[in-house]
Amino acid sequence: MAGGAHNPPKVMGVADLALFYIVTGVSLRWIATAAAMGPSSIVVWLGALLGFYFPLVMAVVELSSRYPQEGGLYVWTRQAFGPFAGFMAGWSYFTSNLPYFPSVFYFDAGNALYIGGDRLLHLHNSPLFFVGFSLIALAFITWLNIVGLKFGKWLHNMGAIGMWLPVLMVIGLAAVVGWRFGPVTSFPAASLVPTFDVQHMIFWAAIAFALSGAETASFMSGEIKDPRRTIPRALPIAGLVIVGCYILGTVAVLVLMPAGQVSSLQGLVQAGAAGAERLGVGWIVVPLALLITIGNLGAASGFLSACARIPFAVGIDRMLPPVFARVHPRWGTPYVALLLQGGLGAVFCILGQAGTGVKGAYDVLVSMGIIAAFLPFMGVFLSVIRLQREPAGPEVTRLPGGKVTSIAVASIGLATTLVALVLAAFPAPDEPDKLLAVIKIAGMTAVLLGTGALIYGLGKRSARRAEGFPDAVDAPIS
Repeated sequence: MAGGAHNPPKVMGVADLALFYIVTGVSLRWIATAAAMGPSSIVVWLGALLGFYFPLVMAVVELSSRYPQEGGLYVWTRQAFGPFAGFMAGWSYFTSNLPYFPSVFYFDAGNALYIGGDRLLHLHNSPLFFVGFSLIALAFITWLNIVGLKFGKWLHNMGAIGMWLPVLMVIGLAAVVGWRFGPVTSFPAASLVPTFDVQHMIFWAAIAFALSGAETASFMSGEIKDPRRTIPRALPIAGLVIVGCYILGTVAVLVLMPAGQVSSLQGLVQAGAAGAERLGVGWIVVPLALLITIGNLGAASGFLSACARIPFAVGIDRMLPPVFARVHPRWGTPYVALLLQGGLGAVFCILGQAGTGVKGAYDVLVSMGIIAAFLPFMGVFLSVIRLQREPAGPEVTRLPGGKVTSIAVASIGLATTLVALVLAAFPAPDEPDKLLAVIKIAGMTAVLLGTGALIYGLGKRSARRAEGFPDAVDAPIS
Protein backbone atom coordinates (compact mmCIF):
# COMPACT_ATOMS: atom_id res chain seq x y z
CA MET A 1 0.00 0.00 0.00
CA ALA A 2 1.47 3.35 -1.05
CA GLY A 3 2.75 5.27 1.91
CA GLY A 4 1.65 2.66 4.46
CA ALA A 5 -1.66 2.02 6.20
CA HIS A 6 -2.04 5.55 7.57
CA ASN A 7 0.95 7.32 6.02
CA PRO A 8 0.66 8.95 2.58
CA PRO A 9 4.05 9.40 0.84
CA LYS A 10 6.23 12.47 1.55
CA VAL A 11 6.40 14.38 -1.73
CA MET A 12 6.59 18.14 -0.94
CA GLY A 13 9.88 20.00 -0.69
CA VAL A 14 10.57 23.71 -0.02
CA ALA A 15 9.71 24.89 -3.56
CA ASP A 16 6.50 22.84 -3.70
CA LEU A 17 5.49 24.07 -0.25
CA ALA A 18 6.20 27.73 -1.02
CA LEU A 19 4.05 27.48 -4.15
CA PHE A 20 1.36 25.70 -2.12
CA TYR A 21 1.35 28.55 0.39
CA ILE A 22 1.08 31.06 -2.45
CA VAL A 23 -1.84 29.30 -4.12
CA THR A 24 -3.72 29.00 -0.81
CA GLY A 25 -2.57 32.39 0.50
CA VAL A 26 -3.38 34.60 -2.50
CA SER A 27 -7.02 34.89 -3.49
CA LEU A 28 -7.50 37.24 -6.41
CA ARG A 29 -11.12 37.91 -5.48
CA TRP A 30 -9.93 39.82 -2.39
CA ILE A 31 -7.91 42.20 -4.55
CA ALA A 32 -11.13 43.12 -6.34
CA THR A 33 -13.03 43.37 -3.04
CA ALA A 34 -10.35 45.63 -1.58
CA ALA A 35 -10.19 47.88 -4.65
CA ALA A 36 -13.97 48.33 -4.53
CA MET A 37 -13.51 49.93 -1.09
CA GLY A 38 -11.16 52.58 -2.46
CA PRO A 39 -7.64 53.73 -1.46
CA SER A 40 -8.27 53.28 2.28
CA SER A 41 -8.11 49.52 1.69
CA ILE A 42 -4.32 49.84 1.37
CA VAL A 43 -4.09 50.88 5.03
CA VAL A 44 -6.51 48.08 5.99
CA TRP A 45 -4.22 45.58 4.21
CA LEU A 46 -1.30 46.82 6.31
CA GLY A 47 -3.35 46.60 9.50
CA ALA A 48 -4.46 43.03 8.73
CA LEU A 49 -0.87 42.15 7.90
CA LEU A 50 0.35 43.28 11.33
CA GLY A 51 -2.72 42.24 13.31
CA PHE A 52 -3.43 38.84 11.77
CA TYR A 53 -1.04 37.51 9.12
CA PHE A 54 2.23 37.90 11.02
CA PRO A 55 0.77 36.46 14.26
CA LEU A 56 -0.71 33.53 12.32
CA VAL A 57 2.59 32.77 10.58
CA MET A 58 4.47 32.89 13.89
CA ALA A 59 1.87 30.66 15.54
CA VAL A 60 2.05 28.12 12.71
CA VAL A 61 5.85 28.01 12.74
CA GLU A 62 5.98 27.36 16.50
CA LEU A 63 3.08 24.91 16.68
CA SER A 64 4.11 22.93 13.60
CA SER A 65 7.60 22.50 15.06
CA ARG A 66 6.11 21.35 18.39
CA TYR A 67 3.68 18.90 16.76
CA PRO A 68 4.67 18.17 13.15
CA GLN A 69 2.28 15.26 12.58
CA GLU A 70 -0.58 15.19 10.06
CA GLY A 71 -3.61 17.20 11.19
CA GLY A 72 -2.35 20.75 11.80
CA LEU A 73 -4.60 22.90 13.95
CA TYR A 74 -6.74 19.87 14.87
CA VAL A 75 -3.69 18.31 16.55
CA TRP A 76 -2.55 21.58 18.15
CA THR A 77 -5.95 22.41 19.67
CA ARG A 78 -6.44 18.83 20.83
CA GLN A 79 -3.08 18.92 22.57
CA ALA A 80 -3.87 22.24 24.27
CA PHE A 81 -7.53 21.82 25.23
CA GLY A 82 -8.49 18.18 24.83
CA PRO A 83 -10.13 15.98 22.20
CA PHE A 84 -13.50 17.79 21.99
CA ALA A 85 -11.91 21.21 21.40
CA GLY A 86 -9.54 19.68 18.85
CA PHE A 87 -12.36 17.95 17.04
CA MET A 88 -14.52 21.09 16.91
CA ALA A 89 -11.61 23.21 15.70
CA GLY A 90 -10.90 20.71 12.94
CA TRP A 91 -14.58 20.32 12.12
CA SER A 92 -15.14 24.09 11.94
CA TYR A 93 -12.15 24.55 9.64
CA PHE A 94 -13.25 21.61 7.53
CA THR A 95 -16.77 23.00 7.19
CA SER A 96 -15.46 26.53 6.51
CA ASN A 97 -14.26 25.21 3.19
CA LEU A 98 -17.68 23.93 2.19
CA PRO A 99 -18.95 27.49 1.54
CA TYR A 100 -15.44 28.43 0.39
CA PHE A 101 -15.56 26.14 -2.62
CA PRO A 102 -18.70 27.56 -4.26
CA SER A 103 -17.65 31.14 -3.41
CA VAL A 104 -14.23 30.74 -5.05
CA PHE A 105 -15.79 28.91 -8.00
CA TYR A 106 -18.33 31.72 -8.45
CA PHE A 107 -15.42 34.14 -8.65
CA ASP A 108 -13.59 31.81 -11.01
CA ALA A 109 -16.64 31.37 -13.23
CA GLY A 110 -17.11 35.13 -13.49
CA ASN A 111 -13.54 35.56 -14.70
CA ALA A 112 -13.65 32.52 -17.00
CA LEU A 113 -16.38 34.26 -19.01
CA TYR A 114 -13.71 36.64 -20.34
CA ILE A 115 -11.88 33.71 -21.97
CA GLY A 116 -14.68 33.60 -24.54
CA GLY A 117 -14.62 37.35 -25.15
CA ASP A 118 -17.91 39.21 -25.52
CA ARG A 119 -19.77 36.04 -26.57
CA LEU A 120 -20.11 34.72 -23.00
CA LEU A 121 -20.48 37.89 -20.94
CA HIS A 122 -24.29 37.66 -21.07
CA LEU A 123 -23.98 34.75 -18.59
CA HIS A 124 -22.64 36.97 -15.80
CA ASN A 125 -25.98 36.80 -13.94
CA SER A 126 -26.89 33.19 -14.81
CA PRO A 127 -27.21 30.98 -11.69
CA LEU A 128 -27.27 27.88 -13.91
CA PHE A 129 -23.90 28.74 -15.41
CA PHE A 130 -22.29 29.50 -12.05
CA VAL A 131 -23.63 26.37 -10.34
CA GLY A 132 -22.72 24.16 -13.32
CA PHE A 133 -19.18 25.58 -13.49
CA SER A 134 -18.76 25.02 -9.73
CA LEU A 135 -19.88 21.39 -9.82
CA ILE A 136 -17.68 20.46 -12.78
CA ALA A 137 -14.62 22.19 -11.30
CA LEU A 138 -15.19 20.55 -7.92
CA ALA A 139 -15.46 17.10 -9.48
CA PHE A 140 -12.21 17.66 -11.38
CA ILE A 141 -10.11 18.75 -8.41
CA THR A 142 -11.55 15.98 -6.22
CA TRP A 143 -10.49 13.38 -8.78
CA LEU A 144 -7.05 14.96 -9.14
CA ASN A 145 -6.44 14.89 -5.39
CA ILE A 146 -7.52 11.27 -5.13
CA VAL A 147 -4.89 10.44 -7.73
CA GLY A 148 -2.46 12.04 -5.27
CA LEU A 149 -0.29 15.04 -4.38
CA LYS A 150 2.40 13.62 -6.65
CA PHE A 151 0.15 14.79 -9.51
CA GLY A 152 -2.13 17.24 -7.71
CA LYS A 153 0.81 19.38 -6.64
CA TRP A 154 1.32 20.37 -10.29
CA LEU A 155 -2.10 22.00 -10.35
CA HIS A 156 -1.16 23.73 -7.09
CA ASN A 157 2.12 24.88 -8.62
CA MET A 158 0.44 26.09 -11.82
CA GLY A 159 -2.23 27.70 -9.67
CA ALA A 160 0.44 29.64 -7.78
CA ILE A 161 1.71 31.00 -11.10
CA GLY A 162 -1.90 31.73 -12.02
CA MET A 163 -2.14 33.83 -8.86
CA TRP A 164 0.89 36.10 -9.05
CA LEU A 165 1.36 36.36 -12.83
CA PRO A 166 -2.08 37.96 -13.50
CA VAL A 167 -1.41 40.42 -10.69
CA LEU A 168 1.98 41.20 -12.24
CA MET A 169 0.29 41.73 -15.62
CA VAL A 170 -2.27 44.12 -14.15
CA ILE A 171 0.49 45.95 -12.24
CA GLY A 172 2.39 46.32 -15.51
CA LEU A 173 -0.68 47.64 -17.33
CA ALA A 174 -1.35 50.06 -14.47
CA ALA A 175 2.24 51.33 -14.52
CA VAL A 176 2.09 52.09 -18.25
CA VAL A 177 -1.42 53.59 -18.12
CA GLY A 178 -0.52 55.68 -15.06
CA TRP A 179 2.62 56.97 -16.76
CA ARG A 180 0.95 57.77 -20.09
CA PHE A 181 -2.51 58.94 -19.00
CA GLY A 182 -2.38 59.32 -15.24
CA PRO A 183 -4.22 57.15 -12.68
CA VAL A 184 -8.02 57.00 -12.76
CA THR A 185 -8.06 57.17 -8.95
CA SER A 186 -6.26 59.84 -6.97
CA PHE A 187 -4.48 58.94 -3.75
CA PRO A 188 -4.50 61.98 -1.42
CA ALA A 189 -3.58 61.31 2.20
CA ALA A 190 -7.19 61.82 3.32
CA SER A 191 -8.38 58.98 1.03
CA LEU A 192 -6.12 56.52 2.84
CA VAL A 193 -7.89 56.95 6.17
CA PRO A 194 -10.26 54.00 6.79
CA THR A 195 -13.98 54.79 7.07
CA PHE A 196 -15.65 53.57 10.26
CA ASP A 197 -19.08 52.61 8.98
CA VAL A 198 -20.76 49.20 8.79
CA GLN A 199 -20.00 48.60 5.12
CA HIS A 200 -16.28 49.26 5.49
CA MET A 201 -15.95 47.45 8.83
CA ILE A 202 -17.51 44.30 7.35
CA PHE A 203 -14.87 44.56 4.66
CA TRP A 204 -12.13 44.54 7.33
CA ALA A 205 -13.13 41.00 8.33
CA ALA A 206 -12.85 39.87 4.71
CA ILE A 207 -9.36 41.39 4.41
CA ALA A 208 -8.16 39.59 7.54
CA PHE A 209 -9.63 36.35 6.18
CA ALA A 210 -7.84 36.96 2.87
CA LEU A 211 -4.52 36.77 4.69
CA SER A 212 -5.19 33.29 6.07
CA GLY A 213 -3.58 30.29 4.40
CA ALA A 214 -0.37 29.96 6.41
CA GLU A 215 -2.06 27.14 8.33
CA THR A 216 -2.97 24.99 5.34
CA ALA A 217 0.14 22.92 4.68
CA SER A 218 0.41 21.83 8.33
CA PHE A 219 -2.64 19.63 7.80
CA MET A 220 -0.43 17.63 5.43
CA SER A 221 2.73 17.60 7.54
CA GLY A 222 3.00 13.85 7.03
CA GLU A 223 3.42 14.48 3.29
CA ILE A 224 6.09 17.20 3.67
CA LYS A 225 9.75 16.30 3.64
CA ASP A 226 11.18 17.23 7.06
CA PRO A 227 8.31 19.59 8.01
CA ARG A 228 10.12 21.14 10.99
CA ARG A 229 12.70 22.60 8.60
CA THR A 230 10.67 22.94 5.42
CA ILE A 231 7.70 24.95 6.78
CA PRO A 232 9.78 27.80 8.30
CA ARG A 233 11.77 28.05 5.07
CA ALA A 234 8.78 28.10 2.72
CA LEU A 235 6.56 30.53 4.63
CA PRO A 236 8.78 33.67 4.30
CA ILE A 237 9.24 33.06 0.58
CA ALA A 238 5.51 32.76 0.06
CA GLY A 239 4.76 35.68 2.40
CA LEU A 240 6.68 38.16 0.25
CA VAL A 241 4.68 37.14 -2.83
CA ILE A 242 1.35 37.12 -0.98
CA VAL A 243 1.75 40.57 0.57
CA GLY A 244 3.08 42.06 -2.67
CA CYS A 245 0.19 40.64 -4.69
CA TYR A 246 -2.47 42.01 -2.36
CA ILE A 247 -1.15 45.52 -1.79
CA LEU A 248 0.35 46.26 -5.22
CA GLY A 249 -2.56 44.50 -6.94
CA THR A 250 -5.10 46.69 -5.13
CA VAL A 251 -3.20 49.85 -6.09
CA ALA A 252 -3.00 48.69 -9.71
CA VAL A 253 -6.74 48.06 -9.98
CA LEU A 254 -7.46 51.53 -8.58
CA VAL A 255 -5.05 53.10 -11.06
CA LEU A 256 -7.04 51.49 -13.89
CA MET A 257 -10.63 51.77 -12.59
CA PRO A 258 -12.71 53.92 -10.23
CA ALA A 259 -13.53 52.06 -7.02
CA GLY A 260 -17.27 52.36 -7.66
CA GLN A 261 -17.02 50.36 -10.89
CA VAL A 262 -15.01 47.42 -9.53
CA SER A 263 -16.97 44.16 -9.32
CA SER A 264 -16.16 41.82 -6.42
CA LEU A 265 -16.61 38.86 -8.78
CA GLN A 266 -14.66 40.09 -11.81
CA GLY A 267 -12.70 43.14 -10.66
CA LEU A 268 -9.17 42.05 -11.52
CA VAL A 269 -9.92 40.97 -15.06
CA GLN A 270 -12.14 44.06 -15.47
CA ALA A 271 -9.20 46.27 -14.55
CA GLY A 272 -6.93 44.35 -16.91
CA ALA A 273 -9.46 44.77 -19.72
CA ALA A 274 -9.78 48.49 -19.04
CA GLY A 275 -6.02 48.98 -19.10
CA ALA A 276 -5.57 46.80 -22.18
CA GLU A 277 -8.23 48.78 -24.06
CA ARG A 278 -6.56 52.10 -23.31
CA LEU A 279 -3.22 50.75 -24.51
CA GLY A 280 -4.64 48.98 -27.58
CA VAL A 281 -3.59 45.50 -26.44
CA GLY A 282 -7.01 43.95 -25.92
CA TRP A 283 -5.70 40.49 -26.81
CA ILE A 284 -4.10 40.30 -23.36
CA VAL A 285 -7.48 39.86 -21.65
CA VAL A 286 -7.92 36.22 -22.76
CA PRO A 287 -4.59 34.93 -21.32
CA LEU A 288 -5.22 37.06 -18.22
CA ALA A 289 -8.62 35.44 -17.67
CA LEU A 290 -7.19 31.99 -18.39
CA LEU A 291 -4.44 32.44 -15.80
CA ILE A 292 -6.93 33.68 -13.20
CA THR A 293 -9.12 30.64 -13.88
CA ILE A 294 -6.19 28.24 -13.45
CA GLY A 295 -5.05 30.09 -10.33
CA ASN A 296 -8.39 29.72 -8.60
CA LEU A 297 -8.70 26.07 -9.59
CA GLY A 298 -5.29 25.51 -8.02
CA ALA A 299 -6.35 27.35 -4.85
CA ALA A 300 -9.55 25.32 -4.52
CA SER A 301 -7.56 22.13 -5.09
CA GLY A 302 -5.05 23.15 -2.41
CA PHE A 303 -7.72 23.79 0.20
CA LEU A 304 -9.55 20.58 -0.67
CA SER A 305 -6.30 18.66 -0.35
CA ALA A 306 -5.45 20.25 3.02
CA CYS A 307 -8.90 20.07 4.59
CA ALA A 308 -9.50 16.46 3.64
CA ARG A 309 -6.61 15.60 5.98
CA ILE A 310 -8.78 16.68 8.94
CA PRO A 311 -11.32 13.81 8.78
CA PHE A 312 -8.38 11.59 7.84
CA ALA A 313 -6.51 12.52 11.05
CA VAL A 314 -9.70 12.32 13.12
CA GLY A 315 -10.40 8.90 11.62
CA ILE A 316 -6.97 7.73 12.74
CA ASP A 317 -7.90 8.92 16.26
CA ARG A 318 -11.14 6.88 15.92
CA MET A 319 -13.39 9.90 16.48
CA LEU A 320 -14.86 9.20 13.05
CA PRO A 321 -15.58 5.78 11.51
CA PRO A 322 -12.34 3.94 10.61
CA VAL A 323 -13.15 4.23 6.91
CA PHE A 324 -11.94 7.88 7.01
CA ALA A 325 -8.46 6.69 8.00
CA ARG A 326 -8.11 4.59 4.87
CA VAL A 327 -5.70 5.50 2.12
CA HIS A 328 -6.17 4.48 -1.49
CA PRO A 329 -4.48 1.13 -2.19
CA ARG A 330 -2.90 2.48 -5.37
CA TRP A 331 -2.33 6.22 -4.80
CA GLY A 332 -1.87 6.36 -1.04
CA THR A 333 -4.35 9.23 -0.56
CA PRO A 334 -7.17 9.64 2.01
CA TYR A 335 -9.73 9.11 -0.72
CA VAL A 336 -12.77 8.66 1.54
CA ALA A 337 -12.12 12.04 3.21
CA LEU A 338 -11.55 13.64 -0.21
CA LEU A 339 -14.83 12.25 -1.55
CA LEU A 340 -16.64 13.53 1.55
CA GLN A 341 -15.15 17.01 1.12
CA GLY A 342 -16.00 17.11 -2.58
CA GLY A 343 -19.53 15.77 -2.10
CA LEU A 344 -20.42 18.20 0.69
CA GLY A 345 -18.90 21.06 -1.31
CA ALA A 346 -21.24 20.17 -4.18
CA VAL A 347 -24.22 20.36 -1.82
CA PHE A 348 -23.17 23.87 -0.78
CA CYS A 349 -22.81 24.92 -4.40
CA ILE A 350 -26.53 24.28 -4.75
CA LEU A 351 -27.74 25.42 -1.30
CA GLY A 352 -25.87 28.72 -1.41
CA GLN A 353 -27.79 29.75 -4.52
CA ALA A 354 -31.25 29.05 -3.05
CA GLY A 355 -33.51 32.11 -2.77
CA THR A 356 -31.01 34.71 -3.99
CA GLY A 357 -29.09 35.98 -7.01
CA VAL A 358 -25.50 35.26 -7.97
CA LYS A 359 -24.00 38.12 -5.93
CA GLY A 360 -26.28 37.46 -2.96
CA ALA A 361 -25.25 33.81 -2.91
CA TYR A 362 -21.59 34.83 -3.15
CA ASP A 363 -21.86 37.24 -0.19
CA VAL A 364 -23.65 34.71 2.05
CA LEU A 365 -21.09 32.00 1.23
CA VAL A 366 -18.19 34.35 1.94
CA SER A 367 -19.64 35.35 5.34
CA MET A 368 -20.20 31.71 6.32
CA GLY A 369 -16.69 30.77 5.28
CA ILE A 370 -15.16 33.62 7.29
CA ILE A 371 -17.06 32.76 10.48
CA ALA A 372 -16.39 29.02 10.29
CA ALA A 373 -12.67 29.63 9.56
CA PHE A 374 -12.06 32.23 12.26
CA LEU A 375 -13.42 29.99 15.03
CA PRO A 376 -10.51 27.54 14.67
CA PHE A 377 -8.07 30.46 14.31
CA MET A 378 -9.15 31.39 17.83
CA GLY A 379 -8.11 27.86 18.77
CA VAL A 380 -4.70 28.32 17.12
CA PHE A 381 -3.86 31.52 19.00
CA LEU A 382 -5.25 30.19 22.29
CA SER A 383 -3.19 27.01 21.79
CA VAL A 384 0.00 29.05 21.45
CA ILE A 385 -0.77 30.73 24.78
CA ARG A 386 -1.81 27.53 26.54
CA LEU A 387 1.11 25.44 25.32
CA GLN A 388 3.72 27.85 26.64
CA ARG A 389 3.50 25.82 29.85
CA GLU A 390 5.09 22.87 28.03
CA PRO A 391 8.88 22.79 27.66
CA ALA A 392 10.24 23.72 24.24
CA GLY A 393 13.06 21.47 23.11
CA PRO A 394 15.77 22.41 20.59
CA GLU A 395 13.55 21.21 17.72
CA VAL A 396 10.92 23.91 18.48
CA THR A 397 11.19 27.15 16.51
CA ARG A 398 10.61 30.09 18.87
CA LEU A 399 10.41 33.85 18.44
CA PRO A 400 13.13 36.00 20.02
CA GLY A 401 12.01 36.57 23.58
CA GLY A 402 10.53 33.09 23.92
CA LYS A 403 7.37 32.67 25.98
CA VAL A 404 6.64 36.38 26.52
CA THR A 405 6.88 37.21 22.81
CA SER A 406 4.81 34.19 21.77
CA ILE A 407 2.00 35.13 24.17
CA ALA A 408 2.04 38.78 23.08
CA VAL A 409 1.95 37.96 19.36
CA ALA A 410 -0.78 35.34 19.83
CA SER A 411 -2.84 37.82 21.86
CA ILE A 412 -2.72 40.32 18.99
CA GLY A 413 -3.87 37.65 16.54
CA LEU A 414 -6.63 36.54 18.93
CA ALA A 415 -7.98 40.09 19.32
CA THR A 416 -8.06 40.59 15.54
CA THR A 417 -9.84 37.25 15.12
CA LEU A 418 -12.54 38.14 17.66
CA VAL A 419 -13.25 41.48 15.95
CA ALA A 420 -13.39 39.82 12.53
CA LEU A 421 -15.83 37.20 13.82
CA VAL A 422 -18.28 39.85 14.97
CA LEU A 423 -18.01 41.88 11.76
CA ALA A 424 -18.44 38.85 9.49
CA ALA A 425 -21.91 38.22 10.90
CA PHE A 426 -23.28 41.44 9.36
CA PRO A 427 -24.93 41.08 5.90
CA ALA A 428 -23.59 43.05 2.94
CA PRO A 429 -25.11 46.58 2.80
CA ASP A 430 -26.41 46.02 -0.76
CA GLU A 431 -28.09 42.70 0.14
CA PRO A 432 -31.81 43.26 -0.67
CA ASP A 433 -33.10 40.82 1.96
CA LYS A 434 -30.82 41.38 4.96
CA LEU A 435 -32.94 39.31 7.33
CA LEU A 436 -32.80 36.28 5.02
CA ALA A 437 -29.04 36.72 4.66
CA VAL A 438 -28.54 36.82 8.45
CA ILE A 439 -30.79 33.80 8.93
CA LYS A 440 -28.88 31.84 6.31
CA ILE A 441 -25.49 32.80 7.75
CA ALA A 442 -26.41 32.13 11.39
CA GLY A 443 -28.60 29.12 10.69
CA MET A 444 -26.20 27.28 8.42
CA THR A 445 -23.25 28.04 10.73
CA ALA A 446 -25.22 26.71 13.73
CA VAL A 447 -26.17 23.59 11.80
CA LEU A 448 -22.56 22.96 10.85
CA LEU A 449 -21.29 23.32 14.42
CA GLY A 450 -24.19 21.37 15.93
CA THR A 451 -23.60 18.56 13.48
CA GLY A 452 -19.94 18.49 14.48
CA ALA A 453 -20.78 18.21 18.17
CA LEU A 454 -23.23 15.39 17.43
CA ILE A 455 -20.71 13.52 15.29
CA TYR A 456 -18.10 13.88 18.02
CA GLY A 457 -20.46 12.49 20.65
CA LEU A 458 -21.39 9.52 18.50
CA GLY A 459 -17.78 8.88 17.54
CA LYS A 460 -16.61 9.06 21.14
CA ARG A 461 -19.30 6.63 22.27
CA SER A 462 -18.51 4.23 19.43
CA ALA A 463 -14.77 4.34 20.18
CA ARG A 464 -15.29 3.63 23.87
CA ARG A 465 -17.60 0.72 23.13
CA ALA A 466 -15.07 -0.72 20.70
CA GLU A 467 -12.45 -0.54 23.46
CA GLY A 468 -14.79 -2.23 25.95
CA PHE A 469 -15.40 0.84 28.16
CA PRO A 470 -18.82 2.18 29.26
CA ASP A 471 -19.99 5.56 27.97
CA ALA A 472 -18.45 8.46 29.82
CA VAL A 473 -17.93 12.17 29.49
CA ASP A 474 -14.45 13.46 28.62
CA ALA A 475 -12.44 14.28 31.69
CA PRO A 476 -11.06 17.82 31.75
CA ILE A 477 -7.43 18.32 30.82
CA SER A 478 -5.41 19.12 33.91
